[in-house]
Amino acid sequence: MAEVFSRAGYETEVFPMSDGGEGLLEVFPGVVRNALVTAATGRKISADYKMTGKTAVIEMARVAGLSLVGGAENNDAMAATTKGVGELIKAAVFAGANRVIVGCGGSATTDGGLGAIDALEPTVRLSGVELIAAVDVEALFHDAAKEFSPQKGATPAQVALLTLRLEALEQQYLTRFGIDISSIEGGGAAGGLAGGLAAIGARVVSGFEVAADANGLYESLEGASLIVTGEGYLDIQSFRGKVVGHIVEIANQNSIPYLVVVGDCDQDVLNARPDKSKIFSLVAQVGEERAFNATLDAVKQTLEIALKSRGL
Repeated sequence: MAEVFSRAGYETEVFPMSDGGEGLLEVFPGVVRNALVTAATGRKISADYKMTGKTAVIEMARVAGLSLVGGAENNDAMAATTKGVGELIKAAVFAGANRVIVGCGGSATTDGGLGAIDALEPTVRLSGVELIAAVDVEALFHDAAKEFSPQKGATPAQVALLTLRLEALEQQYLTRFGIDISSIEGGGAAGGLAGGLAAIGARVVSGFEVAADANGLYESLEGASLIVTGEGYLDIQSFRGKVVGHIVEIANQNSIPYLVVVGDCDQDVLNARPDKSKIFSLVAQVGEERAFNATLDAVKQTLEIALKSRGL
């Protein structure tokens, strides 16, 4: 996209963004480290994290991500574990981190963070460590299964069982740690991992805000004449804690024109948007085959179309 703007004569600033899911590591400077940890499936994998000073940045998706298990059709929604996330937090603390940011998005799991907590026991290991759960959704802990487990391969019967398990975990965490996580907005992120981490003292915050603070996005808004963002598939969740929704909100608040370029989108969501003329889909503009097989070229072509359509 930056190439397109440069050719059009724009002065461009590029901000790698994340909402707490995939891509969070790219937002932060620092040294990439790795550790041997347990994947969602229970097998051992090598997972990267990043150290920037005394701050460690972890993407749970790199440990227990849905893409790592081969998508919903290959996922065991009932058994998928966050154990490796706890192991990676432990590795970061042992490496000297006194602040750990855990990006909670893109998960295969709905274990309420129990695997991670068990891997961290005794939780005294986190004494003196600031733990932050960076989330991309607003769902409550006990709603995580209902809202997200079907897309992780759970059947309706499994969704019901997972919901009961999360409800039981709320009570278990209250008894164990003395913290009521039931009303924490975003506690349902990553199948309840965020809520589980909150039970052992983590702050649950917007992943987008964590990324924006890290890369200086807000400081660069002054004088901006256009903001462009996008994602793979635009749906109702795009405007509930995801990057696209935040960028659109910021643009509106600061009266800055914006464009959204996406791979494809839910037509019902698109048609319900008052700003649908500012949303451009690769599939709609260049066709499904080109969108999937020549994606980067399709992005450039679609952005050029978008700029011309807006008279820019």
